[in-house]
Amino acid sequence: MAASTTATTRDTGGTDSPHRSPVIRWLAVVAVMLGIFSIVTTEILPIGLLTEVGASFTISDGMAGLMMTMPGFLAAIAAPVVTVATARIDRRLMLCAFLVLLAAANFLAAAAPAYWMVLVSRVIVGIVIGGFWSIGASLAERLVPAESVGRATAVIFSAVPLGSVLGVPAGTFIGDLAGWRTAFIAVGGLTVGVLILLLVVTPPLPPHRSTRLGVLQGALNSVATRFALLLTVLVVLAHFGTYTYVTPFLEQVTDAGSGLITVFLLVYGAAGILGNFLGSSLVARRPRATFGTAAGLIAAATLLLPVLGQWKAGAVALLIVWGVAYGAVPVSSQTWFIKASPDTPEAASVMFTASFQATISLGALTGGIVVDASSPSTVMTLGGMTAVLMVIAVLAVHLQGSGARAVDSGGRGRKRAR
Repeated sequence: MAASTTATTRDTGGTDSPHRSPVIRWLAVVAVMLGIFSIVTTEILPIGLLTEVGASFTISDGMAGLMMTMPGFLAAIAAPVVTVATARIDRRLMLCAFLVLLAAANFLAAAAPAYWMVLVSRVIVGIVIGGFWSIGASLAERLVPAESVGRATAVIFSAVPLGSVLGVPAGTFIGDLAGWRTAFIAVGGLTVGVLILLLVVTPPLPPHRSTRLGVLQGALNSVATRFALLLTVLVVLAHFGTYTYVTPFLEQVTDAGSGLITVFLLVYGAAGILGNFLGSSLVARRPRATFGTAAGLIAAATLLLPVLGQWKAGAVALLIVWGVAYGAVPVSSQTWFIKASPDTPEAASVMFTASFQATISLGALTGGIVVDASSPSTVMTLGGMTAVLMVIAVLAVHLQGSGARAVDSGGRGRKRAR
């Protein structure tokens, strides 16, 4: 089914720009990475500014958490809708259009006189996430030669932990110095710079395989794809249900000041970069072990935080473990989806983006309800228990052998599912 609804043949690495120099090719990869970095930073920036924004509009931490819920919900819808609707439009043009919207969203948030306008800006962010991620995450094979695709993919996905190691702590620092509105202005300015770079170094990218609804439906018939969905939902729910409210936890339980929280988030993000590259090097060979271990470490960190997080040394140690673990999650999830649908990488990216973002929204919403009703420590405990469920799912399928073998074999389970 998928083969009949995709266009022409599979690309070989870098065939869209055969005469471009290696330096320009890699600058294009960096431009896509920086685009995702801007998006990730914008998406999770409210985590470091949550209490400051809440105080500005006199709302609770849970209500302020809607800034995380809105983008994820819209991104989950936008990923398939926007990708299918723009399937015949040059992908470079679409990436540039999304960055224009992202810059506008950041400037709107910075100028918002009321909280509802901040939420409108977050709706725009959600649309950008769904569209840019679905297209950009699968572009490595079109920007560099085939032998470099793995490294290029790792570079693109390094934007996720980089958003934590640089974006969120820097945004939090700027917010402490000049207010949360200035932090959004700074990210908007960064986005404009990335837009210019993307226009200069990225070649035209006409769509080679039109991603239609039939392609997505065919991919969802795969046992391996459904298993990737299950694992992604569980681990992302565990992570964002807790990490969204890590700042209130560090304030109330660890008794850390704003400056120290910035340092803690910086350490967490640095660990995330390490986890991203470790995960990238391991997941191709050991997808089950890599994804399951990441979830297990997230479970351990969040379950232990209410106990050991009362001390600053314990909190920072667990944040390091958590950062390494989560750094491996996006690349592990994306790899599972691509192995499940090897002939339709953009469709795999759509499913990865939609499931990931929908669960970010659900996690932030659920965590907000829990934190308003109880405490940040309760949020950590429930998130850890959810991560344990993901580990159990991996072990169960490993013992059963079906879904895991489908992914390990690079998607052959998709044919059996038909």
